[in-house]
Amino acid sequence: MHRYRSHTCGELRATDVGSDVRLSGWLHNRRDLGGILFIDLRDHYGLVQLVARPGTAANEALAKLTKETVVRVDGKVVSRGADNVNPELPTGEIEIEVETVEVLGAAAPLPFTINTDDGVNEERRLEYRFLDLRRERMHRNIMLRTAVIAAIRSKMTALGFNELATPILAATSPEGARDFLVPSRLHPGKFYALPQAPQQFKQLLMIAGFDRYFQIAPCFRDEDARADRSPGEFYQLDIEMSFVEQEDVFQPVEKLMTELFEEFGGGRHVTSPFPRIPFREAMVKYGSDKPDLRAGLELVDITDVFADSAFKAFAGKHVRALPVPGTAGRPRKFFDGLGDYAVEQGAKGLAWVRVGEDGALTGPIAKFLTEDDVKVLTERLGLAAGHAVFFGAGEFDEVSKIMGAVRVEAAKRAGHFEENVFRFCWIVDFPMYEKDEETGRIDFSHNPFSMPQGGLEALDTQDPLDILAWQYDIVCNGVELSSGAIRNHEPDVMYRAFEIAGYDKETVEKEFAGMLRAFHYGAPPHGGIAPGVDRIVMLLADEPNIRETIAFPLNGNAQDLLMGAPTEVDEARLKELHISVYRGPFTPTPYKPTK
Repeated sequence: MHRYRSHTCGELRATDVGSDVRLSGWLHNRRDLGGILFIDLRDHYGLVQLVARPGTAANEALAKLTKETVVRVDGKVVSRGADNVNPELPTGEIEIEVETVEVLGAAAPLPFTINTDDGVNEERRLEYRFLDLRRERMHRNIMLRTAVIAAIRSKMTALGFNELATPILAATSPEGARDFLVPSRLHPGKFYALPQAPQQFKQLLMIAGFDRYFQIAPCFRDEDARADRSPGEFYQLDIEMSFVEQEDVFQPVEKLMTELFEEFGGGRHVTSPFPRIPFREAMVKYGSDKPDLRAGLELVDITDVFADSAFKAFAGKHVRALPVPGTAGRPRKFFDGLGDYAVEQGAKGLAWVRVGEDGALTGPIAKFLTEDDVKVLTERLGLAAGHAVFFGAGEFDEVSKIMGAVRVEAAKRAGHFEENVFRFCWIVDFPMYEKDEETGRIDFSHNPFSMPQGGLEALDTQDPLDILAWQYDIVCNGVELSSGAIRNHEPDVMYRAFEIAGYDKETVEKEFAGMLRAFHYGAPPHGGIAPGVDRIVMLLADEPNIRETIAFPLNGNAQDLLMGAPTEVDEARLKELHISVYRGPFTPTPYKPTK
């Protein structure tokens, strides 16, 4: 018999009754019922129940061991009997009557329980991540991630893509976030950068003629953490294709996403095909460029209705209305509750009216509406008896943010929200540029390597803020899974695009020398996208925080509490790298990342 096991803890069944077996695993739980010990033994593959009779050496040994001790047990498979079957376990029809026990790894007292998902704080969990990963939910999430990545590789290969690796040590690039820098020992005073994305390399692969590339690519960005963004390191499905237009990129990605979410989504419906929503339409209708389409409500721009209104709260402001069917009869606390929620999002309040059976509007602001206002609102919003309408007013971006959040919350509270479904969409036609409100400077609003719609002519003749780019995002249930674009592969167009954003020709040639040089030697039209693997798994696992799907994530302060990173480096090592550490006061330069 094997030194440690003849079977795994998850594979024994009723057909194995009478067999002598050897198992190894962790003591998951222990119950003492009148001197008879029942032990749950756990390994990677599952759970099996052990039984140790009173007066046996096995009983005496197991009674002394702490939970999470690693043991090897020898014993016989016996039937539990019909009355004692555990239908929730694949091994629930049998148990192992233990004869001998060997301790393989002793366990110290635990900092938190493993067999229950109690409320231990995240810092503690990350400090003892190796224990946290033993929990059933975390183990399931990591194995889901493994299965999803394996499926991605298989499906991408079937779609005709080639998996190619790109460098980890690269040149620094102004791609929107701070780089992680790696000092060069051989070149004093110079640094490599860990890639924020393989953006330039994958474009170079297209220029080199590889046509369809993909990679499960590690990316490194010195950014602050969010629930849907891990600081420091993340993984994306990096894709690039040659001789393509926008729809040519959409087709294989849409097929991949549909199949992935149908296969691993636990039976939740995947809506397909994915609608294409222009950016500006998304901002008006949903208040967000990553709309949650499970919410079956839409915002309506009614700024013109109140442009010259005597109602000072709306006059001269951007006004958005949210009609909600079937809510006029709700109690006042429903309306007050949504108002409180809007205040939490940054609003000063939330105006509203109800539509009665006679079509008349009542509510806190009804007295400020003229007959013409009521008529226009009724037609524009499609109002009918039973509707309620919520209003937000202010600057466009502010109203979009607040009312976008209210839209989703109102849908949930009013029964207009779909559960158990994945609602995808493409957000298209992003503006090429945006204006910094503080400096007045024109800058790229998204990816600077994107092709402007209309090419060089548009750059030369249109107001920069009116120029759209061949850029797109894929969004699912309000989560942006990735951005992508048809790339700018023409040097003249690239120079002009960067010139509008304030970069002279010399700067562009310095920052992007390799790619620009390649563009002069026959570059094909190409485009791509890079869905985030971490976010895909987060949605499939139905986890609210991306760190729950990563084996060893950094915490919100970009620290590895388990291994102690980042760490200080001794003076000898710093000297070898030609680095002198300044430990005095420091005033950081204001930093504003682009999208």
